[in-house]
Amino acid sequence: MNATALTKFIQTDDPDWKMAIISKQGKFIKPEGYFACTHAHQAELLLETASVVGQVDAWSKQDAGHTVTKYIPNENKLVLSNGKEYTYKALVLGTGFDHNDKFIEGLQEMRAGPEEDNVFVHMIDDKYTSDRNYYHGWNHTHGDMICYSPAGPYKGEGNDFYALYYESFMRQDKLHGRSKASARIQYWTPNKEIFKFDYANEIALDECHKRGVDVMFGWEMIKLHNNEIGEKIATFRNVDTGAILEKPFNHANINPPSRAHKELVEGNIVNSEGLIDVNPYTLQHSRFENIFAMGDAIAGPTTRTQHAVYAQIPVVKHNLTKFMEGKELNAVYDGFTYWPFYMSHSTATCFQHTWDYEAAPKNHWCPGYGMFGRQYFAW
Repeated sequence: MNATALTKFIQTDDPDWKMAIISKQGKFIKPEGYFACTHAHQAELLLETASVVGQVDAWSKQDAGHTVTKYIPNENKLVLSNGKEYTYKALVLGTGFDHNDKFIEGLQEMRAGPEEDNVFVHMIDDKYTSDRNYYHGWNHTHGDMICYSPAGPYKGEGNDFYALYYESFMRQDKLHGRSKASARIQYWTPNKEIFKFDYANEIALDECHKRGVDVMFGWEMIKLHNNEIGEKIATFRNVDTGAILEKPFNHANINPPSRAHKELVEGNIVNSEGLIDVNPYTLQHSRFENIFAMGDAIAGPTTRTQHAVYAQIPVVKHNLTKFMEGKELNAVYDGFTYWPFYMSHSTATCFQHTWDYEAAPKNHWCPGYGMFGRQYFAW
């Protein structure tokens, strides 16, 4: 099991049942805590849970700090980076994506620069990143700020749209003379929408139009560098025409691309889109009946959020137990997902939907402005 927090995932009196947790990280990261930690709404330590070994029952095996290097599903076997081999009767995958700044040339080098360079990478990997990114969106005094989301599906869908939040900082700074009147916020993405959920996308585009946020659809970021006079340059490729555009910028907030882990691809566990090929309702693999999966990397038309995982865990737990007992799988995941929508530095609302982007009952239940929007942001 290579997964996010699955405390006491299965408890049973059957002495033949054993569980092993395999995790690259010694502590689990809570993605929903990232935004609050970066701007000190909560302590950065709350980005992490307790250690992996402290969250599982004593009878379980733990391999923290290691990864799976090879899946052999036809033999019910996997190989770890430390050379161990595990065989399994059932396997639960919660791998997420390979979410990596190396997929954009020059991004790692710019990310390593001082905060004053105003290049921030939104990777939810550890508490040190959240501390490094404390000033993301602040101190935009002139020129253009690039907010970038990668091609979908990707880690951070929904939660990575901070353009309106940053616009509220910049508008305030302009009033106080800290930012030039020509300073702009720009949202760039190779996608043709901000959100796949049409309702949320319409709301976001309307807000961008009213508040002067430039929206640039269909442009993939392929490179970052400094030119001969020291300007920061982002190179984009148009996904339709292949045209190349070099864009000077002063400030950038970048969510790097997400790709399928190569081990899953080599093990024939993903589909043609690079997503784990599960039945979207039972979360059982479509070709390997003893594999279950949850999280960002599963197939299906949804917005990939931490709250979606919360809704998937009990379904996987129930159906895995039924499978081990040789019974029919009868728990159903309806595709529920939720994310906050940040309107400014002190107001927010939310969106919710189920499979196929069908609005959930409490979708956008709170207005994004005024007293209720402020209370929602605070809570």
